[in-house]
Amino acid sequence: MDAMQDLPAVPAATQLTSAEPAEWPVAPGWQALVDGFFAGARGRALLDFLRARLAAGAAIFPPQPLRALELTAPEAVRVLILGQDPYHGRGQAEGLAFSVAPGVRLPPSLQNIFKEMRRDLGVPFPAFPAPGGSLVPWARNGVLLLNTCLTVEEGQAASHAGKGWELLTDAVIRQVAEGPRPVVFMLWGSHAQSKRALIPQDRGHLVLVSNHPSPLSALRPPLPFIGNGHFGQARAFRQQHGY
Repeated sequence: MDAMQDLPAVPAATQLTSAEPAEWPVAPGWQALVDGFFAGARGRALLDFLRARLAAGAAIFPPQPLRALELTAPEAVRVLILGQDPYHGRGQAEGLAFSVAPGVRLPPSLQNIFKEMRRDLGVPFPAFPAPGGSLVPWARNGVLLLNTCLTVEEGQAASHAGKGWELLTDAVIRQVAEGPRPVVFMLWGSHAQSKRALIPQDRGHLVLVSNHPSPLSALRPPLPFIGNGHFGQARAFRQQHGY
């Protein structure tokens, strides 16, 4: 018997069960952008791919790929943190970059995020934002936790990269960047930094870049994540703009 068949089934609540955008709610301000994407050729091709992988029995995470767009409306965005793709372990991804579902052990990257927050802001760890690693409170308070690719298969990092999600998430970044108010963009790692070209330089945004919080790069030059001071800079910027 194949080794994968010996594993217990992934609970439906932790994985994607259908590739129907109507089942993925988003805030009204994102709806036109999302509808336009899925009506186009790349969006339809992405849905066909997801349906084929589901029919083949693939375990795909998270259960709600557009959750970041559900919890953080475009008019509410004050900070955009950009990740690459969802966690590929069972029960981890909850549709928000770097966030894990309640009760899940903190991944190393998220541990480093909290470590830098504690160093930079002096907040207790892990009491902020709350015990555990779910960043839903951030999302509900203006932090858009966006991955560039919004689904992944179990145990296969970047397995859905290049399948079409990037067209949608690039459009989301542009919509935020072209909005009426200055926003803090946190671009951690080379992949996120490659999206800097989507952010106009004349709109008053604060663009913060450093290495990825992964243990493989968090302390390495040229721009170590630990010690980058991004959280303090973001807080000062938000206060300056009356948020």
